[in-house]
Amino acid sequence: MSSTLLEVTRAAHEEVERFERLIVKDLQNEPPTSKDRLFQSHRVRHMIDTITATTEKLIEIYEDKDNARKDEIAALGGQTATGTNVFSAFYDRLKEIREYHRKHPAARVVDANEEYEALLKEELQIEFSGEEALGRYLDLHELYHQYINVKFGEPIEYSAYLDVFSQPERISRKLKLTRQYKDYLENLLEYLVYFFQRTEPLQDLDRIFAKVEGDFEEEWADNKVQGWETGGQENGHAALQNTVIDLDYYSSVEELMEVGPEKLKEALAALGLKSGGTVQQRAERLFLTKHTPLDKLDKKHFAKGSRGAEQNGVAVAAQQTDNGKDIALIEAKLKKLCSLLEETITRTKENVEKKQALTYEEMEAEREEEETQADTESDDEEQQIYNPLKLPMGWDGKPIPYWLYKLHGLGQEFKCEICGNHSYWGRRAFERHFKEWRHQHGMRCLGIPNTKNFNEITSIQEAQELWERIQERQGLNKWRPDLEEEYEDKEGNIYNKKTYTDLQRQGLI
Repeated sequence: MSSTLLEVTRAAHEEVERFERLIVKDLQNEPPTSKDRLFQSHRVRHMIDTITATTEKLIEIYEDKDNARKDEIAALGGQTATGTNVFSAFYDRLKEIREYHRKHPAARVVDANEEYEALLKEELQIEFSGEEALGRYLDLHELYHQYINVKFGEPIEYSAYLDVFSQPERISRKLKLTRQYKDYLENLLEYLVYFFQRTEPLQDLDRIFAKVEGDFEEEWADNKVQGWETGGQENGHAALQNTVIDLDYYSSVEELMEVGPEKLKEALAALGLKSGGTVQQRAERLFLTKHTPLDKLDKKHFAKGSRGAEQNGVAVAAQQTDNGKDIALIEAKLKKLCSLLEETITRTKENVEKKQALTYEEMEAEREEEETQADTESDDEEQQIYNPLKLPMGWDGKPIPYWLYKLHGLGQEFKCEICGNHSYWGRRAFERHFKEWRHQHGMRCLGIPNTKNFNEITSIQEAQELWERIQERQGLNKWRPDLEEEYEDKEGNIYNKKTYTDLQRQGLI
């Protein structure tokens, strides 16, 4: 029944919509542990990839390059070679449906919800080494051994390597322009990309790298890439300093012979020089370029068919510039990944330092304890508390008994307008709130002192009316200086202020 192109299109749209709803439903659940969070991210990533693939198929159907969709729509409309016959097309389609159900009488509608819901409980298989501990730590041991056994590296401890591997600017530029360094950088970047994709599957790494490349191109054009600023070396002699073999490390032909015939041949071929002869002849020919620019060398040293000395120098310089740009771009991507994995790198350092002080038995015991603790936390949080009456929680995280709920009257709601219409449940909480900060702040905003006279008053209007009455009552007993302030004359007679002022004006005093 789903053989028609329109039915395939409808089913594809339905599948996309189902996956979108599943993604929303899955992301609404907060995973209790880091392991569950990792599984959730990978489930969502898998569903997004499925949606993308299905959408690409839909785009291909709608482009209709073979006109199959157009022909099918025309056939449904009854358009044939002889003309348009809607009823004929309708009854032919009805006949096909009846014939299908006659051949398959047991056919039933399958509810796909159960199948899709099962995806939410799926735990995908994610490959992590024991050292990585499900993405909590980095496992750079292989790259560490590669680093300490190359010329640009240094013999340091693994814990110290975790501090320096994200700082390529520490290495000199001469050592960077070697095949060993580029291979090391590519391996390091490949591991970090693989680790980031496993731990952060929802991140769009292509978009991140596209932005890094855009910023890098601007900085490279402006000569602002850290550690790759040009120092005015643009001739063939300067380019020679960055060949496969760095001649600055060799003071004689005998020392250069120890490199080996193959490397000497490779270095000579890169410069366009003759690469034949014995090891000593090759070394002597290459050693000439240490102090002599390529454009001043005798033509007999160049291979037949090769370009001139000046062209060779320019070609080598261009080749080295392109090689340096590629390495600098890899370093930029490496720094960006290290900034995104900064927390993981810090955890790895702490874990390595911690493990150095533990025995093997203690490390195994600690690992088992962490796994057990994570499983216990997950089981505890998965248990839903049965609370149909929506009772308040007690100190133990469980609902309080119903009799205690009724005893304290916690079903009664008291609202206080002065507190911003805040609700208080139970008489005890309501009486206590008059001395709490929220009610005191509301009374202070009204300009009314929070005294016992205002207990049980929750309305702003009632509080203001009571405060006015209190002020009026206090006005009867208020001290009046014109009647109560006393004055004494020279003879010792006592008068109030008003009488004394009148007698003074009359000149009697």
